[in-house]
Amino acid sequence: MKPLQIALLGAGTVASGVVQVLARNREELQRRAGRGIAIAAIAARNPDKARAALGDALPITTAITTDFMALATRPDIDIVVELMGGISPARELVLAAIGAGKHVVTANKALLALHGNEIFAAAQSRGVMVDFEAAVAGGIPIIKAVREGLAGNRIEWVAGIINGTTNFILSEMRDKGMDFATALKQAQALGYAEADPTFDIEGVDAAHKATILCAIAFGVPVQFDRAYVEGITALQAADIRYAEQLGYRIKLLGITKNTGAGIELRVHPTLIPATRLIANVEGAMNAVVVQGDAVGPTLYYGKGAGSEPTASAVIADLVDVTRLHTADPEHRVPHLAFQPDAMSDLPILPMDQVVTAYYLRLRVADQTGVLADLTRILADEGISIDGLIQREAGEGERQTDLIILTHDTVEARMNAAISRMQALPSVHAPIVRIRKEELR
Repeated sequence: MKPLQIALLGAGTVASGVVQVLARNREELQRRAGRGIAIAAIAARNPDKARAALGDALPITTAITTDFMALATRPDIDIVVELMGGISPARELVLAAIGAGKHVVTANKALLALHGNEIFAAAQSRGVMVDFEAAVAGGIPIIKAVREGLAGNRIEWVAGIINGTTNFILSEMRDKGMDFATALKQAQALGYAEADPTFDIEGVDAAHKATILCAIAFGVPVQFDRAYVEGITALQAADIRYAEQLGYRIKLLGITKNTGAGIELRVHPTLIPATRLIANVEGAMNAVVVQGDAVGPTLYYGKGAGSEPTASAVIADLVDVTRLHTADPEHRVPHLAFQPDAMSDLPILPMDQVVTAYYLRLRVADQTGVLADLTRILADEGISIDGLIQREAGEGERQTDLIILTHDTVEARMNAAISRMQALPSVHAPIVRIRKEELR
């Protein structure tokens, strides 16, 4: 059969990986898919620069155009692969491709987190597929695992290290005692962090991915605007050390849980017991734990970014589309795992209704009665203490660090307790609060 014709929109790092892997594994892919997969053309802002970047694996006869829209809707194209990133013009191009009856493969987590409902509805109406394995955790096949491999389970929760930049920074802070600013500069020097790292360090990138995982785990619409997002910029080296002393590691986690009353969707620094496998994921690696009612916890680990790891996921989607593009749309795997007319209306819970445990670091006066005042406030709010470290003040010091670990409580109660404790004259700096998860 004639190879399926694909169009690449974008000629950056991931597109380069797609070109290289398609060329290297051409025969293997044809054996898997049942027919060939060929790059018909590529859209790039600078064709000469793109051809040089894509390398010798790209046939010299492959056309490179600057007209993205014309390529996305060209009659002979079967699959449009969107690798541009960003929201616009990616959204317009994807919707135009769908409107023209093209299947779409995308690695664009921001696009799907913000406009996935619109895109999936358009694809459903037109009878085409939108595949997006590369949008979450790079080369780790977590979308297929949750959507298909664990289809026999009721998913209870998902928790993942889904941003390699922040995991590298936290690993450097723990291993080398660096402060946040120094570790960030190291990440930028090594290419793990962008010149403007805001989306990574403020948790936005992880929240885009967590939003997608939430939708496919629980069969709800994508709702990025309801996610709680907190980054790692306020973490200090002292918190990394104290966590270690208590038997924990700090990781930026994307967490989504079905509580029965609603769904939690949150990204924030999290204390995890050092004995958990995910706590020992270091450097720029990603890992996701999925808890199913039948299978229990399952762990997925690998490279969350990079040219060929991400290309691996893109090409897996291309193989899937090639296998299924002639199938009855009703017999394909639904975009968000559940049938479109059977989506859940469970709400995303506000953060103040979330139940979790906490690590608190307080800078307090080294004097009698301080601990009693603090524990009284926690008791008043119905919060019980799980552990405590009180560092002895150094010679001549009048202040010291006090570390409190709590049992599970409602976030609203913790907010009230922190507000009251912060108002005490014996508390001399903003209270650091980090949420704690046992992940069991």
